[in-house]
Amino acid sequence: MTAQILIVDDEPAIRRLVRGAVERAGLSVDEAATAADALTAARRPGCELVLLDLGLPDRDGIELVPLLKAIDRAVIVLTARDATAEKVAALDLGADDYVVKPFDTEELLARIRSALRRHNAAAPGQDRLKAGPVEIDLAAHQVWRDGAPVKLTRKEFALLAELTRHAGKLLTHTHLLKVVWGDGHLDDVEYLRVAMRALRLKLEVDPAAPALLLNEPGIGYRLAV
Repeated sequence: MTAQILIVDDEPAIRRLVRGAVERAGLSVDEAATAADALTAARRPGCELVLLDLGLPDRDGIELVPLLKAIDRAVIVLTARDATAEKVAALDLGADDYVVKPFDTEELLARIRSALRRHNAAAPGQDRLKAGPVEIDLAAHQVWRDGAPVKLTRKEFALLAELTRHAGKLLTHTHLLKVVWGDGHLDDVEYLRVAMRALRLKLEVDPAAPALLLNEPGIGYRLAV
């Protein structure tokens, strides 16, 4: 795997730590310490993914998320801010993932690989996806577990389809409610929980210990691939 990763952080020690891990994984690296320099560097040809700190000296990093997405860069927020509201805001603005400092470098590399796979896909999402024992065909509206067809309700399939289109990405409650139930149900998180429980019962090997449909408490869900 080769890609250009931009590390945006005003702390030199963090940049050195992340740079070492990323370069050992065979990726090339660029760095920026301010929001202004980050936007300049992100526009250079070859930049694919930005590791973005939020506490920048000249501008709140969260303001950069939609600007970076507008120029087609994958964005992983890498910050000490661990408040749920901060995570939800960044993800709803388009961030591909959110990692809190201190972090495990191997986990960070796994998140980078996942974000790059999504970013480099020929088209957003996939019509057909296999995740563990589950196979999903979005075009045919069909789902199988261990080769056997699984019957889903319309809402269950819509929820699974949205998670599949963004496989590996954490989607917020608000995003999923808006897509599946509409703008009038953005606060009805219980609708989402009920549908997710039903999906886990039908798709997970052990619904009590899900390995496919993962929850980030207070934030949202992701389809593990």
